[in-house]
Formats: sequence, structure tokens, C-alpha cells
Amino acid sequence: MSARCGARCRDGSACSNAPMQGAERCRMHGGASPQARAAAERRLLEADASRLLAELDVAPVGDPLAGLLKLAGQVLAWQESTAALVNALDSPRYRGANGAEQLRAEVALYERAMDRACQVLATIAKLGIEERLVRLTEQQAEAVLSAINAALEAVGVGGEQAEQARVAAARHLRSVG
Repeated sequence: MSARCGARCRDGSACSNAPMQGAERCRMHGGASPQARAAAERRLLEADASRLLAELDVAPVGDPLAGLLKLAGQVLAWQESTAALVNALDSPRYRGANGAEQLRAEVALYERAMDRACQVLATIAKLGIEERLVRLTEQQAEAVLSAINAALEAVGVGGEQAEQARVAAARHLRSVG
């Protein structure tokens, strides 16, 4: 948002008034209209929500399956934060300057957050992400077991000693995991 309204006055000069809070125009150039106020309220709420999301300190994920699960967590966190905004309202509606009843911007944000959460969760269910992650974990475990067996064979350890080494490795992997 600019520091000045930016509209043109009747004499052609630029308006030097400050815009309404969250708006792009001053009250003399439409900033006080119901639709401009609603848009300004939405912009202010989105800026607050963006600040909240920036505080989450989200690290990038190399695994797209785990990334989708993390995205689902963020979408659900966003949905919960917008739900808190809606719960703080006295009423989901208000009377505009023209007397017409209007829906608050917080409610619209919450509805969109619910739709997004539904889409992401449906995508996860449709792709079978949980099953894929289980298969990946099983493949990783098989690779580790194969590496342990190859190492034992390479150094000539067999029989009871090899079994003890496998048990010790399994115990260690469980404590790390």
C-alpha cells in the first residue's frame, strides 16, 4: 500500500490524503465504501495470517511424499487458526454502511481453509501416501539388513556370532529410530 491515496482530484492533481487503513484510497475517493472496507479488512487479515505462517519456521523437505504430509499439517494449522478468528467473532455477519447484511472476511477465509484442507486430505487418501511411506520404510530396512549381512560375510563372521551381530544391529536401529 502506498503512503498516499493515488487518486486524481478534480483539478487533475494527485490526492495527497492518506488511504484508509488496509485500503488503497482515502475516504474521499472510495476508501470508505462497503466493498473497499471489506477488501481492506480481508487484506489486513491476510497480512496477519502471513505473519503467523512466517513464524512457523518450515524447513524444505526432499521427499515429496513426506512433503505432502507436511503440507497437510500446514493446511490444517491454517484452518485451525482461521477457525480461532471466526470463534472470536461476536457474529459472522455485520451490517454494511448501506444497511445490507454482509458476511465477515474471517468467515470467508475459514471456508476457503476448510476447502483446501479437504482437497489436500483427499489427495493424500487418493494417492495412498501412508502405504507408500510404509513400503519405503520396509525397503530401507531390507537394504540395511542386506548391508549388514554382506558385511558379516565379507569379514567371515557366521553362525551364532552373525546372529548376535544382527540382533545388536536391530536393537541399535530401534533405539535410533
